[in-house]
Amino acid sequence: MARAQGARAQMALAYESVYGTPPASGYFKMPFASATLGAEQPLLESELLGYGRDPLAPIKDALTSDGDVVVPIDARAFGYWLKATFGDPITTGAEAPYTHEFRSGSWTLPSLAIEIGMPEVPRFAMYAGCVVDQLSWQMQRSGLLTASVSLIAQGETPATTTSAGTPTEIALQRFGHFNGAIKRDGVELGNVVSTQITYGNNLDRIETIRADGKIDGADPSMAMLSGSMEVRFADTTLMDQAINGTTCALEFAYSLPTGESLTFTMHSVYLPRPRVEIGGPQGVQATFDWQAAKDAVTGRMCTVTLINGVEAY
Repeated sequence: MARAQGARAQMALAYESVYGTPPASGYFKMPFASATLGAEQPLLESELLGYGRDPLAPIKDALTSDGDVVVPIDARAFGYWLKATFGDPITTGAEAPYTHEFRSGSWTLPSLAIEIGMPEVPRFAMYAGCVVDQLSWQMQRSGLLTASVSLIAQGETPATTTSAGTPTEIALQRFGHFNGAIKRDGVELGNVVSTQITYGNNLDRIETIRADGKIDGADPSMAMLSGSMEVRFADTTLMDQAINGTTCALEFAYSLPTGESLTFTMHSVYLPRPRVEIGGPQGVQATFDWQAAKDAVTGRMCTVTLINGVEAY
């Protein structure tokens, strides 16, 4: 008897032209570290009386399909997740390298068809109508660089054979924490120990009454961009900004020796005034739980620039 193993799991992804309708072709084989994407339908206990001490059979509750996918931040495959998070990019360049600029604030987000396969069972679950609710990652000195993508799907359709055909392989060009850099207003920002970045679309589930139990859609509402930055307390630059209530631009960037790069620019960032605690003889650190807002000059909250050899997303 075959047993499912994560090492043999596969993920295929394609953009949908019609929400909730997986395309027949155009799938890409996506690298991933883990996935909780799935359908869930709890049972409701019977509340009826008069049939003795033993309860009557439970009934099914509403069906939900959602979950997180942990993916590597790389120079090629990550662009597909960025498009799902921010919408279509503005791509420039007549030949490689190409520059893809993703901008926050789009009212239209593409939906995805994602198939997760466990061939030894076999089970190939197709999740149609997947929309990115949240994208988050952490910058630090060491470790594996990954991002968590939170998805809301319309529904799950399991099958014993794949519906994705033979997905296109993507050459993995992975960034690492060693390739990272942080700038404040264009100047290198030192003394940063770690930082957490979260961008959210705050999707609104359209939970109408349907015979199949699926949702009608997931519409983006007010976006949010926030995070926390833990720094060694060596100067008062960030503290002065927090006290004065001024803004700055924060830039989180990764680059490879071969020329590929990924840059997240938050154009207008506000810092709170943190508590500075002395916990012992070691260095003193402060944590700034920052928030980004729409910038009056650029007209948006953030810009993500991806430079690679992919002609279009």
